[in-house]
Amino acid sequence: MYNILTLNKISKEGLAHLDAKNYTVSDACEAPDGVLVRSAAMHDMVMPESLLCIARAGAGVNNIPVDACTEKGIVVFNTPGANANAVKELALCGLLLASRKIVDGINWARTLETDVAKQVEKGKSQFVGPELMGKTLGIIGLGAIGGPLANAAHHIGMDVLGYDPYISVDAAWSLSRTIKKAKTIEEIYENCDYISIHVPATPETKGSLNAQAFSMMKDGVRIINFARGELVNEADMAAALESGKIASYVCDFPTEATLKMKNCVCIPHLGASTYESEENCANMAVSELSSFLETGNIKNSVNFPNAELARTGDTRICIIHKNIPDMLRQIMAVVSEKKINIENMVNKSRQAVAYTMLDIDGDANDELVASIKAIDGIVRVRVIK
Repeated sequence: MYNILTLNKISKEGLAHLDAKNYTVSDACEAPDGVLVRSAAMHDMVMPESLLCIARAGAGVNNIPVDACTEKGIVVFNTPGANANAVKELALCGLLLASRKIVDGINWARTLETDVAKQVEKGKSQFVGPELMGKTLGIIGLGAIGGPLANAAHHIGMDVLGYDPYISVDAAWSLSRTIKKAKTIEEIYENCDYISIHVPATPETKGSLNAQAFSMMKDGVRIINFARGELVNEADMAAALESGKIASYVCDFPTEATLKMKNCVCIPHLGASTYESEENCANMAVSELSSFLETGNIKNSVNFPNAELARTGDTRICIIHKNIPDMLRQIMAVVSEKKINIENMVNKSRQAVAYTMLDIDGDANDELVASIKAIDGIVRVRVIK
């Protein structure tokens, strides 16, 4: 029986995949084997010794102390692509909100009390804006969201210029042949009427949209940000909006600063807020978590390598260890010394950590497990029968 702690409301459709015969799901579990989370902050949470994995129903893992989890041998999963369509659709909406002062117009209309039709016709000119057709959209990041957005923007008449030095083969194949490739990010800055950002927040990308970047852009450029608020230097954005260098900024991350900015449309983090997205994320998170707990297989982890192995032996030993020389030989030596036959195995690494699964004949007794744990560099050993 596995104990699963939920830190947020998780879609019932997703939780339904956890068989009640094998799983206890609760929002008040003291010794969880796994955690399902959406946006709840986990940085101050004491990770119990029982915890084997965390599955985040969403792409970003800013709310999870990933490095600390890695040190403890806790596998962290996310759900890449599960909410991509929802974010893409809202980004399309963002392009329209950046062009036409729709929000301002709606708010103004609500203030009218008498002779409304006449006042509307008289005052509507203050909310005029450009059409999207024929304008150039620059997309930074052509992954699960940026790629489909590029295709959709093309279909509504925009010229699309994309920049992504790390684009995957699958993402490249899914792009329309009409999408032009920018060789540098400066090419996006210099040539685009609209810029939409779809990259993760890393030390290299945080604050990258700043005064220096804005100085290279067209006057009156319109910026869409449904990726991460930290990508934008807020002080520089406020100044650029005030001067008119940037005509409008649409973001999904309201802060005290952005809410006060001129010509800034702040959406309350609704990118993935659709019924379909929440269900997709929950289904994927539950699948990743249950597969790891039941088989040891890892898919879509943000801190450990992907590793999958078809089950062949009576017992599976899952070993998290440091990625240093001679680890595999030492593990094999311990198993061989116990006269145990290895039916199948897989060994994968990711930067400083590695993961090994062994399928063996017979049982893995406490003595064998203790001997493996005693090897210098071993982080965690788990046996699945």
